Amino acid sequence: MKAGFIQFSPEFGRVNENIDKAISMIEKIDAELIVLPELFNTSYLFVSVEEVIAVAEKIPAGITIRALSAIARKKKINIVAGMVEKFNNDLYNSAVLVSPAGYVGNYRKVHLFNEENLWFKPGNTTFNVFDLGICRIGIMICFDWFFPESARILALKGADIICHPANLVLPYCQDAMVTRCLENKVYAITANRTGCEERGGKKFSYTGKSQITAPDTRILYRADAQNDEIGIVEIDVRTARNKRVNEHNNIFADRKPEYYQDLVKTNF
Repeated sequence: MKAGFIQFSPEFGRVNENIDKAISMIEKIDAELIVLPELFNTSYLFVSVEEVIAVAEKIPAGITIRALSAIARKKKINIVAGMVEKFNNDLYNSAVLVSPAGYVGNYRKVHLFNEENLWFKPGNTTFNVFDLGICRIGIMICFDWFFPESARILALKGADIICHPANLVLPYCQDAMVTRCLENKVYAITANRTGCEERGGKKFSYTGKSQITAPDTRILYRADAQNDEIGIVEIDVRTARNKRVNEHNNIFADRKPEYYQDLVKTNF
């Protein structure tokens, strides 16, 4: 199958324009799966909860889902994209999955970064895996990469590909995803944004370098640090379903969960 990412720099608060930009790039794609950045339709650097509320959408009722569903149907493509979700009175940093048949599901970011803790509630959807027929995908968002449990639980649940919308400002993730993919023998598609935001006395510079990583540590595609870019590669999901390291070792069969119970303790 063909899968990949879209990398660009969203404009803050300009939802319609950002959606139009993403769709114009999707129009050029020949692939079965594409991943867009975290908060692709709103941009990232909020300075008040009122700003977050102003761009939040109910899922799947909002304009973003409608637009993505229409292009997914037209192009016969599956799309993972980050957006602000409003559910009841709560706000979430979420990612949605739409297929040619329409809205499939969403994931709410568990590990919030920096001032996200002021605007969003931690996710409560768990780390779900979605079977698209051609592959099984899991979703995590940006700072989730910092916690190896995120990728591990998705791999244990059967994900072939981890879709990873991101707005990365720390310089470590792209290299760390090599380890995440190796230790779980999965593919990962990190769709990062580019550009710089300066608002409310704060400045974030985003690292770009969106990346597709293979189970054997190969970087199949790494984007430029600054420019809009579409990255597409051929993926053989059978590679991700073979968890053997050698004749005698299988990374999942060799696990010893009975010795890992301390991982879920809140204190020691």
